Amino acid sequence: MERRLLPGRALAALSVAPALAVAGWLLAGLPLLLLGRFAPLPALLLGLPAAAFLTWAGTRARAGEGVGETAWWQVAAVTAIAVASGVFNAVLHSEQLAVRRDPATYAQYTAWIARHGALPIDVRPEAFGGADPALVFESAGLYRVDGGVEPQFMPGAPMLFALGDWLGAPFVMPAVLGALAVLTVAGVTARLAGARWAAVAAAAFAVSLPVLYTSRTTFSEIPSLILLFGGLALTYDALERPDGRAGWWRGALAGLVFGLAVLVRIDGLRDVLPVLAFSGLLVAMRRAGRPRGALGPPLLAGLAAGAGLGMLAAYLLSRSYLDYLSGSVRPLLLVCAAVLALTAAGTAAAPLLARLRPPRWAPAAGAGLVVLLMAALYARPWFQTVTRDPVTGDDRRTFEMIEVIQRANGLPADGRRLYFEQSLHWVAWYVGLPALVLATLAAALLTRRLLRDGTPFAWLLPLAVIGWTTVTTLVRPEITPDHPWAARRLVPVVIPGLVVLAAYGLDRVRAWSGGRRWVSALAVAAVLAPPAVTSIGTAFTPIERGEAAAVAAMCARLPERASVLIVERVTGERFTQVVRGMCGLPTARVARPAGMDVARDDETRRLAERVRAAGRVPVVLAAEADQVARYGAPVHVFALAARQDERSLLTPPDGTWSLRMNVWMAVMEGADVHSSPGRAQ
Repeated sequence: MERRLLPGRALAALSVAPALAVAGWLLAGLPLLLLGRFAPLPALLLGLPAAAFLTWAGTRARAGEGVGETAWWQVAAVTAIAVASGVFNAVLHSEQLAVRRDPATYAQYTAWIARHGALPIDVRPEAFGGADPALVFESAGLYRVDGGVEPQFMPGAPMLFALGDWLGAPFVMPAVLGALAVLTVAGVTARLAGARWAAVAAAAFAVSLPVLYTSRTTFSEIPSLILLFGGLALTYDALERPDGRAGWWRGALAGLVFGLAVLVRIDGLRDVLPVLAFSGLLVAMRRAGRPRGALGPPLLAGLAAGAGLGMLAAYLLSRSYLDYLSGSVRPLLLVCAAVLALTAAGTAAAPLLARLRPPRWAPAAGAGLVVLLMAALYARPWFQTVTRDPVTGDDRRTFEMIEVIQRANGLPADGRRLYFEQSLHWVAWYVGLPALVLATLAAALLTRRLLRDGTPFAWLLPLAVIGWTTVTTLVRPEITPDHPWAARRLVPVVIPGLVVLAAYGLDRVRAWSGGRRWVSALAVAAVLAPPAVTSIGTAFTPIERGEAAAVAAMCARLPERASVLIVERVTGERFTQVVRGMCGLPTARVARPAGMDVARDDETRRLAERVRAAGRVPVVLAAEADQVARYGAPVHVFALAARQDERSLLTPPDGTWSLRMNVWMAVMEGADVHSSPGRAQ
């Protein structure tokens, strides 16, 4: 018997190990970053043992534990799909370093902490003769704070990507995490739908375009997915044996892994709210003497610890980012407080609530509500057009960007359009309509069963997390709606959740067909083919390749003691942190008059004199030769011709667009022009 279950134990361990290893690395890395000591030696000495210990502790299994009815070929198939996914995305990786969108911001965040181990980013005003109102140190993705500039976003993902920088493979780490995410989704599928569907779910997930997209560059969505679905798998395992010390330990680990999702993305607060409510339910069950209730306190304690660390990091390292998001973060915190209060009240009233029984019509009504909700979201474009009038400067920039994209798509220009009403159609593009229908029917069936007799109880938390995050994400994606960019919103929960539900739907189809293999084969093909077809147009075309070499060449041509003044708007947004963080030179933008793209000549020359007085070489950068020619001989230091993401609004992306970037340099007259090639990236 033990030998028969061995493959199941292996699959169970393989699928939770990624989340446990990520959690261990983050737990060790965060104190080091807060202390300004996030360097290779201490991080590896603390992070690797922490990751190994949590992995060992969370994957220990007693006889009979694991994913039942598993064959070795199923474990091998899942592993092969994960490895193939990782290799494929590593080969076709992206190199986004110039700060145009979030991946480059994450890449610059990563490069800084990997090399300096501390925040905020030091801007070295003394290299410009001291602070000056005309010196602007912040740029896209960076906020000015006391002591320097603070990068946008939470620190969890950059701490993971830093390992790739230290190992000399900075563009490979996202692909490795993507492969681990495939294992995680397959493991959750095996637990909830059966191991026979784990490889199918792994393949359907791995070929989905948003998963390919976010596994090739520095996004936070894949690490968030690993923690959230790893938490679901760990909770499932803990519920199987909730009593004793092992059950308590597994519950605490599951809660910790869930909570650390906040350290990766602030949206993790929303995603783990169902875990808070579920913990309260378990505590109430414990009061009623039910064995599974023993898992409630450790799950709640682990969740509080992990989320608490995330919020501490947000306050100490990302406060400006939280201020920027205050319009959505404050309501989210109020929702969290309300859920906490309701959970506490429900736990206190557990004996009274236990006497209540849902009416007979509740199961059918719940199932019907699931179908109606999904149908309404799908029909939303026919009765709603989501718009937003620009109020802030960011709103205005988004407005202008959407109009540019609309013209490129041959659509009427209306920058108020957000296209959020199309969100469920986005999902249909990327998982396929058959999988979406199967997932909807599976969710309806599970809701009906849970409301009828509380079974299968193991599905309660996964269904709550998938349902809650899917609906809230689809109602308000809150992202610029061009694709594949907007597809990233679907990665942490929506796509993997629907894939898991579709796998359960496949199992029901198999049962209803009496096990006929041809029916199952057709159903599997219907699930796998549509996302693969959607992905073909972009899957084999890497974007923004050559940026690393272009940045290294630029760094090599900059004078060794340069203080860099960027006088043009776009160059300043894209390259201020690149030159500061990857070339190792003090860099600032020169303040521009309102409505102008280039700084005033007299202001630039005044700042250059201050740089000379500080004993350094004033260097000017801009996008075109004539923008720097007035300061010295123009030198072309950065030239890139590559591909970039398509920006599609009403159809799935099926190709890429061309991308060109140029930077010109002028060394101010009288300056030493010796360069330092060894300083390049």
